[in-house]
Amino acid sequence: MLVLSRQRDETIMIGDDVEITVVDVRGDKVRLGISAPARIAVHRKEVYEAIRAENREASSAAQGDLASLTPPERAGSTPRAIVGLRAAAPRAGDAGAQRRRA
Repeated sequence: MLVLSRQRDETIMIGDDVEITVVDVRGDKVRLGISAPARIAVHRKEVYEAIRAENREASSAAQGDLASLTPPERAGSTPRAIVGLRAAAPRAGDAGAQRRRA
């Protein structure tokens, strides 16, 4: 870990586009100002850890949770996605389809 000493109104650069400025020092508290592009997320560590925990929980959905989102298929039926594809496909006797192919 790199340890740097800074006084009030002094800045530390991280890369070319992140600036950390010591805004105020009062007792054992230091106020920092951080200037970074919007593409770089800046959080206090406890907030960052809470976000990570929420993301882990959301990404580990149980199989039962996913199954409840779609209706069960009936035995012997064609899945809806395939039925939709058949409806969109041109039929052999479709004159319009033959003209479009020509």
